[in-house]
Amino acid sequence: MGEAVAEESALVAAALAGDEGAFTGLVERHRREVRVHCYRMLGSFEESEDLAQETFLRAWRGRETFQGRSTFRTWLYRIATNACLDFLDRHPRRPRPRETDQAQRSQPGPSPAEIQWLQPYPDRWLEPAAPGSAEPDAAVVGKETIELAFLAAIQHLPPRQRAVLILRDVLGWSAKETAAQLDASVDSVKSALQRARSTLRTRLPERRLEWGPSTAPTAQERELLQRFMDAHERTDAAALAELLSEDVRMTMPPLAYRFAGRDAVEAFAAHAFGPDSPLYQGRWRSVPTRANRQPAVAGYIRLPGDSGYRAQVLNVLEIADGKIAEITVFEPRLLAAFGLPPVLPSGGAPFRWPHPSQQGSASTSAVDP
Repeated sequence: MGEAVAEESALVAAALAGDEGAFTGLVERHRREVRVHCYRMLGSFEESEDLAQETFLRAWRGRETFQGRSTFRTWLYRIATNACLDFLDRHPRRPRPRETDQAQRSQPGPSPAEIQWLQPYPDRWLEPAAPGSAEPDAAVVGKETIELAFLAAIQHLPPRQRAVLILRDVLGWSAKETAAQLDASVDSVKSALQRARSTLRTRLPERRLEWGPSTAPTAQERELLQRFMDAHERTDAAALAELLSEDVRMTMPPLAYRFAGRDAVEAFAAHAFGPDSPLYQGRWRSVPTRANRQPAVAGYIRLPGDSGYRAQVLNVLEIADGKIAEITVFEPRLLAAFGLPPVLPSGGAPFRWPHPSQQGSASTSAVDP
């Protein structure tokens, strides 16, 4: 650890002297966690990319302001937080009002449908952000604070409350450190955190209030995901319904559609796959991936006359008690960030999970079915 600190100190000194290569080396050390921080602040993958770049540009232009009273990492977080707050000041936005029909009242948790700017985050961009529990950025993705339910909930907080909650409860910074980051008093930080936590309690399901470490998918979850892909490829709404919890939810940000309950989701699937749908004559292929520490499936369709399967949808799933409890349906525009192509060739067999001894990273980066 001491060697790493000395190496970073040398890079910082060189960067402050105008060495662009040394600055690039520093940026690469912290790029992934700065991206994740901006993503939590904004809820949008594409905007977080822009704001991470803005952070590094501000850091380079203002490098002479780094006085060494904090680590370079802490200094970058300060710049990133302020860049996000500036962006949100220029682009204020509010979640959609929550639906009030009986089906929605029976499910009090947050709905991604309320956050029209919400986008998924590829797990392949998360993995190197926490190489080990001893690393300073291990907390960045080590808790269930990257899942879509959490992201949707914190978007209901005013921007500065959101920043306080992330710095204090996600990154584990002290009230004093957080106050220094935000040019605020310790008392105002404590007050903002109290209000943010209170709001979050009304937005998160009870089981999400206790954050725990993320775990690899179990064999049961892999089997469930395989059955989901099989049902999707067969366009079998009834088989899909067997995999769903009774109170399953399905949303489609940025669209306002929200379906609550197994019957509602099955009816939608039957319509989407049925003869009245423009997709009815299509043939489907599925590719598993992961987003926001959750299983996900990219759906590809080949319509009559097409030479290959074109990306149509990205389904992010929440699995609870052996059933699919939530499906968040996204447009396929971000598939490149998941390492997935826009078109699959027409040949080849559907994806099947490998034997456990050969799984490797197939669940997170499979492209070839």
